[in-house]
Amino acid sequence: MNNTPNTKVFTKIEQDMQFLTDCFQQVLKDLGEHELSSLLTRHEDLKDAFSSNLALEEKQIQVLSIYLQLMNLVEENAAVQYRRKLTDSNGMESIRGSWSETFQRWKSQGLSEHQMQEIITKVKLIPVLTAHPTETKRISILELHREIYLNLIKLENTSYSFTERNIIAQDIKTLLERWWRTGEVYLKKPTVEMERSNVMHYFSKVFPQVLKKSDIQLKQSWSNMGFNPETLRFPGLQFGTWVGGDRDGHPYVTASVTKSTLTEHRKSALLLVHEQLEHLAAGMSFSGISNKASKPLQQAIEEMAQSLAEEGSKALERNPHEPWRQFVSLIALKLEHTRIDDDLQNSYRRPEDLMEDLALLKDSLLEIGAKRIVDDLLFPVQRMVECFGFHLARLDIRQNSEFHDKAMEQILRVAFPDLTDYRSWTEEERIKFISEELQHERPFAITGRSFGPEADQVLDSYKVVKKHTDKYGPHGVGSFIVSMTRQLSDLLVVYLFFREVGIDRKTFQVVPLFETIDDLKASGEILESFLTHPAYSNHSESPQEVMLGYSDSNKDGGIIASRWNIYRAEKTLTETADRLGKELRFFHGIGGTISRGGGKYHRFLESMPSGSMSGEMKLTVQGETIAQQFANLLTATYNLEMLLSGSALQTGNRMYPAKKKNYPIDALRQLAEYSKERYQELIAHPAFLNFYGEATPIDVLELSKIGSRPARRTGTRTLNDLRAIPWVFSWNQSRFNITGWFGIGYALQKLKSDNPDYYRQLREVSQEWPFLRYILIQVETNIMNAEPEVMEAYASLVKDERVRTELTETIKAEHSNGLQEIEAMFDRSRQQRRQSLLDNLNRRNDALISLHRLQIKNLEEWRKTKGSTKDDKLVTHLLQITTALASGLKNTG
Repeated sequence: MNNTPNTKVFTKIEQDMQFLTDCFQQVLKDLGEHELSSLLTRHEDLKDAFSSNLALEEKQIQVLSIYLQLMNLVEENAAVQYRRKLTDSNGMESIRGSWSETFQRWKSQGLSEHQMQEIITKVKLIPVLTAHPTETKRISILELHREIYLNLIKLENTSYSFTERNIIAQDIKTLLERWWRTGEVYLKKPTVEMERSNVMHYFSKVFPQVLKKSDIQLKQSWSNMGFNPETLRFPGLQFGTWVGGDRDGHPYVTASVTKSTLTEHRKSALLLVHEQLEHLAAGMSFSGISNKASKPLQQAIEEMAQSLAEEGSKALERNPHEPWRQFVSLIALKLEHTRIDDDLQNSYRRPEDLMEDLALLKDSLLEIGAKRIVDDLLFPVQRMVECFGFHLARLDIRQNSEFHDKAMEQILRVAFPDLTDYRSWTEEERIKFISEELQHERPFAITGRSFGPEADQVLDSYKVVKKHTDKYGPHGVGSFIVSMTRQLSDLLVVYLFFREVGIDRKTFQVVPLFETIDDLKASGEILESFLTHPAYSNHSESPQEVMLGYSDSNKDGGIIASRWNIYRAEKTLTETADRLGKELRFFHGIGGTISRGGGKYHRFLESMPSGSMSGEMKLTVQGETIAQQFANLLTATYNLEMLLSGSALQTGNRMYPAKKKNYPIDALRQLAEYSKERYQELIAHPAFLNFYGEATPIDVLELSKIGSRPARRTGTRTLNDLRAIPWVFSWNQSRFNITGWFGIGYALQKLKSDNPDYYRQLREVSQEWPFLRYILIQVETNIMNAEPEVMEAYASLVKDERVRTELTETIKAEHSNGLQEIEAMFDRSRQQRRQSLLDNLNRRNDALISLHRLQIKNLEEWRKTKGSTKDDKLVTHLLQITTALASGLKNTG
C-alpha cells in the first residue's frame, strides 16, 4: 500500500469519519429515526430516498447537513495532525508559509539575525472582521462544533483506556443529540447587534489565546535557528472591524449603532485586560522577605495605595509580604475604576499609562532574576494591552461615494441655495470648490442644523466619532473608507464632513477603496492627486492606507482580469507612493471564496508584486471565513502565523530585495484581456440576467436570514446593484462557479493560437512566478468544484428552452476547455497534483448531489407558489437546504 503522507491523511479522515458516522447513526436510531440513519450509508444512490412529506424532508436535510459539517471537522483535525507529524519528521521549516520556512529563506538569501529582526519589527498586521451576509451557522452550532472537535482530539491520545474512550464516544453522542435538537438556520434576520456580538466573541475570547500561542510559535522558530531569544522583538498586531461602522448600502448601521459599538468595544477591552491582570496577580505570589523588591516598586506601591485610599489599603492587606502581587492588585483596582467611571482621578486615561506600570513591574522582576516569570506571565499581558488597548478593535467607518455626493448636495442646497446641484458639477468644479472651502475652518451651518436624510446620516455618525475620541482618544476608530472611489473629490469631500463636526483632519485617514476594473486602472492617478493636494493631511510617519476590492472587480471582468488589475494597481500605486516619498498600507478586501480573493494566506501573500508591502497590511476576514479560519485554536494559530510570517517575507522583499526576475508581464496582461472579453461577452448576453435568475437560487438568497445587510445596495434589480457576495454565493450553490474560472480556457487557447510566444513564456514560468502559479491553482480549484451534471440540472429551471440550451452549452464548453488548458500549463496530470482536492470532492459528492436535487425540486415548487400561504414554509425549507449545501461546499460568498 502507498504510504505517502497524503495517503495517511486520507486514511485517517476515512477512519474518523466512519467513527463519527457510527455515533450519529446510533443517536438517530436511539431517537427512533431508523429511516434517517440509512441516509448516512456512503455511496448509496439517494435519488429516490427522499420523502415528499415536508416535515420528514426537513429532517433528511438536517441529517445530510450535520454529516457534511462533521466531515469538515474531521478534515480540519486531520490537517492539524498532518502538520504536527510533518514538523516532527522534517522540522518546523517544512510547513509552508511558517516562520521557520521564512527564516530559512532569509538565511539562504544571506540575511543576518539583525536584518531579520529589523524586518519583523517593521511588520504590522491588522485583520478586520466583517459581517457580510455569508455566515450561515448560528453561534450555538459553532460552539457544538468546537466541543465535538475537542473530543475528537482526545481520541488521539493513545494512553486512554478502552473505558475512557467509550466515555468520550458517549460525550460525542450527547453533543450530536444536542446538535440534532438545535435548529441551524437563522429564523429571524440577525441584527447588527447580533453580528457585533459574534465578532466581539472572537476579539475577547479567541484572539487573545491565539496571540499568546502565535508568539510562542515565533519564539520557538527563532530559537530553533540558533538566534538569541533575548533580542527577539515581535511584529505588530491589532484588529479592526466593520460591524457597526460599515454603512455602505446598510440602512441599519445608524449613528446610535456606531455609538453603542464603540462603547461595547471599550467595555469588552477593559474587561479583557482586567481578567489578564487578575490571572497575573495570581502568579505573583513571591515572598518579599526572600525576594527583595526594588525601591521604585516599593515607592510605586506606596503612592498608588495612598491615592486609592481605603480600597488601596485593603488590597495591600490581602497580600502582606507579597509586593509584586500587591502592585498588580493595585493596577487591577485602578483599571476597575477606569471600567466603572472614567472620570475618577484614580483611573488610567490611556493604555500607555498602564504599560508604564507594567514596565516598572518588569524591571523589578528582572532585578531579582525572575526572567522566566517575565517571559511566561508578564509578557503576554503586555502584548495583550499592545494589541487590544482599551478599544478592543478599531472600527472603520465606510460609506459609498455616491451617498456622500447626495449628502454634499443636501448640505450645499442649505448653505448655498443659489448654486446648481453638486452632483451636476464637473470634477474640476468640485475640486476647485472643496479646495477653497478647506482653507477656512468655519462650518457650513450652526451645529444641529438638519440638511437632509443622507447628509444628516453622515454627519450624525461623524459626531459620534468626534464625541467618543474627544473623551477616549482616537484608538477605537480606524479609517474613513470611501467605497467606489472614482476621483479625487470623492476623498476630499470627507474633509468637509470632518470640518462640519469639528474633527481635525490630521486625526484619521481618508482611504480610497478601488473596486471596479476601471477604478483600479485609474487608482495611481487618483492617489497621486490626493497625496499632492494641499489639503492632504497624512503627513505623519504612518503609511497611507489604500483599499483594493476583490469582489466588484471580479463581477466586473471575471477572475483573471480581476487578479491582473489588482496586481497591476498594487504595482502602480507602490511606484507612485515611492516617487512621492510615501509608504502605503494596502487593505485587501478579500472574501471567503477564491472568486473574492480567498484561499491559503501564504499563497495569497506570495502572489503580491515584490516590493509592494511596506510592512503594514490590513485585510478583511469575512462571514463564514471567521469561523473556518479562527474558531479552532490550533487552526487559528496556524492561520495567524501564515499571515504574520507571509507579511514579514513580503516586507523583506522590499527592505532587502533579491535579484529582480523579469516575468512575462505583457503576456499575462494579454491573457487577462482575452479572459475579460469572454466573460463580458457572457454577462452581456441579452438573456443572461433571466438565465441567472432562474438557473441559480439568487431569489431565495435575497430572502435569506444570513446577514443583516440587504443583498442589493439600492434595491434596483440590475447586475450592477447586486452585491458581489450573493452573486458569488448563488453561482456556487448551483455549481456553475463561473465567478471563479469562466474565460480561462478561451484565453489560454487564444493566446496559444494568436501569440504562441506569449503562451510559451507563461508556460515556462508557470511554476516559478508566484502570481501566475497562484492564479492557475486557484482557478483550477474553482473549475474542479464546478460540476457540469449539476449545472444542467439547475439549468432545467430556465423556462426559455433556446436560452437554456445556448447558455448552458456555452458554460459547459468553456468548463471543459478550461480544465484541458490549465492542465496543459503543468508538467504533471491533475490526478497527480490535486489528489487532496479530488479526494475531498469525492468524499462529499453523494450528500451534495442529494441536496442539489432537493434544492432544485423545492425551487421549482416555491416559484410556482410565491405569495401563497405555503410561501414562508418553503422559503425556510429552501434556506435549510442552502445552509446544508454551504456547509458541504465549505463556502458561501
